[in-house]
Parts: sequence; structure tokens; C-alpha cells
Amino acid sequence: MHSQIVACFLRHLGDCVGSWGKIAGFLRDERDAASSWIARSRVLISCGIILLTVFLAFIFYLRQTAAAGSSHTYLYLEVGGTLLSFCYAANALVRFRGTHDRTALILAFGFVLSGIIETVGYFGLNDALAMGPAALSNIPVGWMVSRTLLAVLLLAALAVDRFMPTARQPSKETAAALLVVALATYLTSAAFFAAPAAPMAHATRILSRPWDLLPAALFLVAAVFFRLRLKNDREKKSEATLFDYSLFIVASLNVICHVAAAFSRQLFDGPFFLAELSKTSSYVVVLSGALLEQARLFEQVRSMAVSDPLTGLANYRRLISVIEAELDRSRRTNRPFSIVLLDMDGLKIINDQYGHLTGSRALVRIGKILRNHSRAIDTAARYGGDEFAVVLPEAGPDIASRVVSRIRERLSTEPEHPALSVSAGVAAFPEDGDTPEKLLGAADRALYAMKHRRGSSSVQNLTRIAACL
Repeated sequence: MHSQIVACFLRHLGDCVGSWGKIAGFLRDERDAASSWIARSRVLISCGIILLTVFLAFIFYLRQTAAAGSSHTYLYLEVGGTLLSFCYAANALVRFRGTHDRTALILAFGFVLSGIIETVGYFGLNDALAMGPAALSNIPVGWMVSRTLLAVLLLAALAVDRFMPTARQPSKETAAALLVVALATYLTSAAFFAAPAAPMAHATRILSRPWDLLPAALFLVAAVFFRLRLKNDREKKSEATLFDYSLFIVASLNVICHVAAAFSRQLFDGPFFLAELSKTSSYVVVLSGALLEQARLFEQVRSMAVSDPLTGLANYRRLISVIEAELDRSRRTNRPFSIVLLDMDGLKIINDQYGHLTGSRALVRIGKILRNHSRAIDTAARYGGDEFAVVLPEAGPDIASRVVSRIRERLSTEPEHPALSVSAGVAAFPEDGDTPEKLLGAADRALYAMKHRRGSSSVQNLTRIAACL
């Protein structure tokens, strides 16, 4: 009796000690995670302070040196930036036409308006410069309006993306997006033109152009929100696009642009041209991001058009295209090529016994084996249903037969259940045909013969296959 009580006490004591051990381990893990986060934050803050110090030192170096440009260089940068903004706007409008993406529409108008205002403002500035060197202290109103407008529209695009992510009524929401652009343009322009005094650069102050801190702050807010959006996408395990990254870089470059401009003593000095280069670079980045994203989408659509969504192999359309290309090539070079037609054995039995998900998984397994046992120049395709095909360039019937044996052997040794097997038929150019229909028909007849030899009860009807051809 006493021994049982002692044993029970020791057991409960062990459970208690074990629980406290788990709690201590959990707290230690939490403390280690917190320490790691604190250390990472300190490193990031330290790097940020170092970069900011280097950046400000570089700006003050430019202020103290005689590095300066000319009005012609400024014109080239303005015209180049405007052309880049127009190219991006055209790309964004194409994107909007296909996706009804209001963010793309807002940014398209933002970059177009910014480019137009700055280019038109240059000619007014050129007239002012003819009046004397005192005009170098004037801050172009067009610069301030266009830059602030672009920052406001970036924030508007973020708001639209946050609160109106999908277009339920495209026409009405498009009108709303255009209204946002028009309202932002009017309010920004009115605010600057209603100012009691035109913005001036004060050469004796450290911040010669404090007006530029307004768009710098707006771009900084936009950069922070774009960064948070990228972080949220990563946490949700959704893939952020190159265009999303480019928008973050654009906002960051424009922060650099206006911080540098805030230290500019007069037009065309070193900090001023650093600001201009940063601004033009932002146009290059956003256009590059948009073009790369368009290329990715185009490749994705092209892949979807020629591939089977379940197995990832080529689809029937791609298969016929490859066979026709191989026929043309083989006629020119007098080189053979072969087609292997494979039919999965017992798919209906697998579906009935294990369910259609297992049947689909079986098709995926066969597709993976075909892909892994094909050369780079071969094309593995899903012919339809439970039928597959492999086009083997530069391969005669003997090589094709060895490929079939290797595929069947690999299937027989696969550990995953249920076990799979295939029947196969081979056709070669030119002896078995000189058109896709004849070659596929010959391969199908060879497949039928193999099934007949193996005594399969699930022989495919030749007339049905011929009808598919």
C-alpha cells in the first residue's frame, strides 16, 4: 500500500517537473526568439544610420564642390524621364485593359501628368533663366506640383489596392479612379499656386529647400506601406511580383531625390542633379518592373496554353505542334524520330477502389516519371485521359523501345501505392508514317497489340482513338 502511494507521488512529481521543464523550455525559446529579433533590429538600425550618414556626407560634399550641370543636361534628363513615364503609362494602360487594375490606371495617369508638368515647366524655367542668375534660386513650381502629385497618387493607388482590390463594376470603379486622379491633381496644383510666396532656395541655410521635405515625407510613407505589403505577401506565402518590388524601390528613390533636393542651394548644382538622377532612375525602375512583370505574365499564359494543368506535361496542342516541327526537321536532315504512345493500365479500377483523387495522383506520378526519364530535347505530353505520348528526336525504334522498358521498370519499382503499369506502342518516322495522324495511328496500333499480347481486358477501341485524331 505504501509503495503504491510512493509510486503515485513520484509519478505526479515527475509530471509536475516535466511540465515546469516544458514551460521553462518554452520561455527560453521565446526569450531566444526575442533576443534574435532585437539583435536583428539593432543591426538594421545601425546599417540605416550608417547609410544615412554616408548619404548626407555625400550631399554636403556635393554642396561644397563646384560640381554642377547645365540647363541642357537638365533638359535631357527631363525629356528622358518624360519618355520613360509615357512608356510606363502605355504599359500600365495595357495592363488595365486586360485586368481592370485600378492601381495601374492611377499610376499611369500619375506618371503621365508628372512627366508633362515637369517638361512644360522646363520651358518656363528656361525663359526665367534668360532674365538673370537670380532665377537660379527659384524652385520650379512645376517640379513641386508634379513630384507632390506623383507621391499623392502613389498613396491613392495603395488605398485603392487596399479597399477596392477587385473590380465588381469595372466601369463605375474606373470612373472613380479617374475622379481620384482629377481631384488629386486639382488639389495639389491649387495648394501650390495659392501659396503666398513662390518657393525659393535659401543658400545660407542648411536646408536650402525645405519645401521638398513635403514630397519626401509622402514618398517615405508610400515606401513604408509598399514594404509592409511585401511583408504581408511573404507572411501569407503569396508570391510578390517584380512590379511590387519596383514600386517600393521607386518610392525609396524618390525619397532620396527630395532629400537631396532639400539641400540644393540653387538650380543645377550637385545636390540638384543627384535629385534629378534619382528621379530618372525611378522611372527606369518602374518601367523595368512593369515590363518584366508583363513578360512573366505572358510566359505564364503561354505555358498554360501549351501544358496540361494536372501533370504539367505538354498538352495535345503542343504535342501536335512538336510532331509537325520534327517532321519538317527530319525531312530536311533525313534523320529519324520516334513517338511513344503510353496507356495507363487500370485507371478505372483505381478510381473505383481508391477514389478519383488517387486516380489523379496516379496520372501525376506517371507524368513525373516521363519528365524525369526524358532528355532535354524530348517532349512528354498528356495525349488525353489516361494516355501519354513522348516524342523522341534523333531516335529510332530501338532507342524508343529501350525508353519504354526503362519507364516500365521505373514504374514497377516505385514504392508508392497503388502500383502502376502502362502499355506502350512505338512508331517511327519515316517507316510508320509521314504525318502526325499516321504516326499516332501506328503507335496506337502497336499499343493495341501490346495490350492484346498481355491479355488486357481494357483494350482501347481503335476507332475511338482514330476519331480523336
